[in-house]
Amino acid sequence: MPEIQMPKLSDTMTEGTLVSWKKKKGDKVSAGEVIAEIETDKATMEWESPEDGTLTEIYVEEGGKVNVGDKIAFIGEEGEEAPKEEKPKAEPKEEKKAQAEVEKPAPAEKEEEETAPPQEKEKAAKRAEPKAAPEKPKMHVERSISTEEARVKASPVARRVAAELGVDLASVNGTGPEGRVTETDVRAAAKSKSAPAAAPRPTSAAPQPGQGTRINLSGMRKVIAERLVESKAPVPHFYLNIDIDAGPLMAARAELKSAGEGADASKITVNDFVLKASVMAAVKVPRVNASFDGDAIVQYADVDLGIAVAIEDGLLTPVIRAAQNKSLREISEMAKDLAHRARNKRMKPEEFRGGSFTVSNLGGMGIDSFSAIINPPQGFILAIGTISKRPVVDSSEQIVVGHRMSIWMSCDHRVIDGALGAVYLKELRHFLENPALLLV
Repeated sequence: MPEIQMPKLSDTMTEGTLVSWKKKKGDKVSAGEVIAEIETDKATMEWESPEDGTLTEIYVEEGGKVNVGDKIAFIGEEGEEAPKEEKPKAEPKEEKKAQAEVEKPAPAEKEEEETAPPQEKEKAAKRAEPKAAPEKPKMHVERSISTEEARVKASPVARRVAAELGVDLASVNGTGPEGRVTETDVRAAAKSKSAPAAAPRPTSAAPQPGQGTRINLSGMRKVIAERLVESKAPVPHFYLNIDIDAGPLMAARAELKSAGEGADASKITVNDFVLKASVMAAVKVPRVNASFDGDAIVQYADVDLGIAVAIEDGLLTPVIRAAQNKSLREISEMAKDLAHRARNKRMKPEEFRGGSFTVSNLGGMGIDSFSAIINPPQGFILAIGTISKRPVVDSSEQIVVGHRMSIWMSCDHRVIDGALGAVYLKELRHFLENPALLLV
């Protein structure tokens, strides 16, 4: 049976953290049985065994980080042993080999000495004699290798070039197999050494004078940073804003409550009305349910609704698939379930991939209004503010207290023009100000 490798559990995943093993070494496992929890750049997920057999070997302990494709375990048949790892060669031998490479003459020169005529051999001998002028460089080339450098994995050629160029091997990042330093790495380090050095960054987590604590980015925050740059920089954003009359929404919510609608955990919230209305408006204006794809605009058949969920490490956008076919109650239940599992890092990869557009609601946190950044490659995102009481002019031209909610629409101008975005917001306003339409 093959060795089990770190799976790619999200489209942006390059490494994973082995959070916990659900099985011990020597336990029998079945295909489809949960054997571990793996944290990706987006969520912590349960990982199922791809094989039937015995968990013969565990290569990565809990808390260890592993690149995608690296082996993490071996599941074998009963009595089958895991293949033994090849032990790396001892460094001292490699050092001696490197030193011998530096000292021995090049093969071409040696062959020339053996086959050349006597007068040519004399010339060759003179060439081999040390000259007075370059005495200092020669001593530099043949300097002894430090103990620290000897421990560095490097090819013999890389060691020789490092000695010639005065590069400290211990400071070079190796790109070869198992981090081995190559000749290319040494020459690149020599070039960067000659360039003006940038101001050093503090590497300690302890606060420096006048500075705060340096916090390393988690995998999720790195991906968020990369995707936001991918979105905000190349995607031409423009923004539309409306304030809707939220009085009918508040009345509908109060009516459901007085009718004895379920427990708090299952009640339909104002946000559920917003989610349903955003989907129905996209059905009415299908051209906004699209994304930019190089030389074309892709218009989606289904409305896959993304929901922005704030978690401790950042933001997740779980997706309700084919939301146009789901009732208000179904959307409400699915949104709550996805948000709960997102906050507890118990989502499946397919549950946060894709999405036609996203709804981000900060109204519950007291934010009056805001604009959001599009989640690429989606065509737009809605930013929902809180419902607040404001003085408004009613139909009788009297100033009264009314409920208003601010909605911002961030659009990708390559997909959605201003007029098209305005048509969508008009439909969204119609549904939210007539919530009975969302119940049918």
